[in-house]
Amino acid sequence: MNSTSEILIVGGGIIGLAIAVDLQLRGAKVTLLVRDIAQAASRAAAGMLAPHAEGIPPGPFLDLCRQSRWLYPEWTRKIEDLTGINSGYYPCGILAPVYELDQPVTTEEVNKIWLDSNAVHLYQPGLGKDVVGGWWYPDDGQVDNRQLVTALQQAAENLGVEIRQGVEVHAIQQKQGKVKSIYTSIGELEAKIYILAAGSWASQLLPLPIHPVKGQMAAVKMPPNQTLARILFGPQTYLVPRRNGRLIIGATSEKVAWQTGNTPQGLQTLFERATRLYPPLADWEIEEMWWGFRPGTADELPILGRSSCDNLILATGHYRNGILLAPVTASLIADLVINDKVNPILTHFSGDRFKRPSPLTIPHNMSLTIIENQPQALLSLQNDSLTIAGKTFHSRLMTGTGKYANLTTMQESISASECQIVTVAVRRVQTNAPGHEGLAEAIDWSKIWMLPNTAGCQTAEEAIRVARLGREMAKLLGQEDNNFIKLEVIPDPKYLLPDPIGTLQAAEQLVKEGFAVLPYINADPLLAKRLEEAGCATVMPLGSPIGSGQGLKNEANIAIIIESSQIPVVVDAGIGTPSEAARAMEMGADALLINSAIAMAANPAMMAQAMAMAAKAGRLAYLAGRMPIKSYASPSSPLTGTIA
Repeated sequence: MNSTSEILIVGGGIIGLAIAVDLQLRGAKVTLLVRDIAQAASRAAAGMLAPHAEGIPPGPFLDLCRQSRWLYPEWTRKIEDLTGINSGYYPCGILAPVYELDQPVTTEEVNKIWLDSNAVHLYQPGLGKDVVGGWWYPDDGQVDNRQLVTALQQAAENLGVEIRQGVEVHAIQQKQGKVKSIYTSIGELEAKIYILAAGSWASQLLPLPIHPVKGQMAAVKMPPNQTLARILFGPQTYLVPRRNGRLIIGATSEKVAWQTGNTPQGLQTLFERATRLYPPLADWEIEEMWWGFRPGTADELPILGRSSCDNLILATGHYRNGILLAPVTASLIADLVINDKVNPILTHFSGDRFKRPSPLTIPHNMSLTIIENQPQALLSLQNDSLTIAGKTFHSRLMTGTGKYANLTTMQESISASECQIVTVAVRRVQTNAPGHEGLAEAIDWSKIWMLPNTAGCQTAEEAIRVARLGREMAKLLGQEDNNFIKLEVIPDPKYLLPDPIGTLQAAEQLVKEGFAVLPYINADPLLAKRLEEAGCATVMPLGSPIGSGQGLKNEANIAIIIESSQIPVVVDAGIGTPSEAARAMEMGADALLINSAIAMAANPAMMAQAMAMAAKAGRLAYLAGRMPIKSYASPSSPLTGTIA
């Protein structure tokens, strides 16, 4: 199935819906792809409109939030007129009680009022005994986020937006600085303009620094005689009373990756904080408990505006403020799409802010030092190249990016190694895992060939998805024709041994999709041959378990693989010393991939240089051909012509 749209929006939460409605109202033809509306963070939120109560400091982000809150009355009225569905917009104000006073209270701001202990307890009866005062924010308010999302979805349908439910987007295909199409569960889809509004899931499609932040929430039923009529925004908790008698309690903030479900610990924390703030709710009936994933970024600000692809616009990473920012995001993105108007405020939220301005330029002079009039036989490495999937390299040492103490040490080591291929863990880069922040921008990819890898994938399905993401990451970093992928399928967390069945399954599929697959495997000659027959670009047998430094424990099997293979053999994992690196090359390996032995050395850059020299020495020894092994002695000096 191949379908073309004018504008294709990926993501059916409040941001995607709001943009779709705004664009359709301006005359555009929009298609909206929705995987599962129930999983959207916008349905799991509390609906607070709280730029001041959140304590956002003065600056562009506060300006953006204020502008969006100012748009809310007219925006919700328009949605309600289109659908007849009440959005629950309610400018009720927010009271922010505090448990301690860190400094004397002074304020000249007109949008907040300080209430001392007597005043705050009088203003809101029932507050906990620990409350010593509070701030009143009269301009903040709330909306019923679930009703609003329902209204937006109905408005989109009424206006003619084509909403495709249950569609999972697998990959975004780019070519020459543009998105060509997207691969989905219903086939390949094309459009003139693409908008990515997939929240926490955006980083599964592009290498964006977005990560899920789990929040657990609950709702209780307020009794008819309760006096809680305004939002309470307390320390690490908030209570949002709806006018229908429902009280929303939120929320935990947990960086637990994609761990789903409510947990006893999370709910205990939630209710302890809530009852400390407002003790009467301890006896109220629990109506519902739920959880969701907020799309967090490193600086907790959204990513808005154009991407590195001319026809791809980003509207994601709204973290705690997706509900609040929906109107202004829709307006700014619609202006960008329809009128090509770039509001100056968008410059503060561009994804480019996560790129480092001055990457290290790494030299790559791979020739040996040539002495004038040196015998031609000694110059063999100058013309000795490594070819993988039609691409030629002069270095036979590949390195990695993990386990370094810092980025500077990594840069120095890569330079000292003289390598031309560096492998990067796609999952760790896209989530800005510890030690990987800014990694993608720290290397000059015009000099280094990126080898994305699927580290962390336990199944073939995971590895295929991450491989697709890795290809897009390479394109975003300027390597338009890079289809390399180091395939790792490792379900074993202790010994990190690769799964042969999963590896073969993933390799077969990725080869069909045009990848140059470099599979990491046990030293299994039969599997190596099957992978070669499947169309892999290399095979990468391990010398010993990853990071163990045990050296070459599988020499016999590696030798069989080298002898039998018609594709390059790259020895990967376990090498701990330069002598072991040289030994692997002497055996006839085409290349080495070494990371831990370099990164974990006392002097990584010096060890990188030693490994580079070992790889060259081993290769020269292999090309030179070793002397025959004999079972008897043979004198070095001839016996003929000796003096009697």
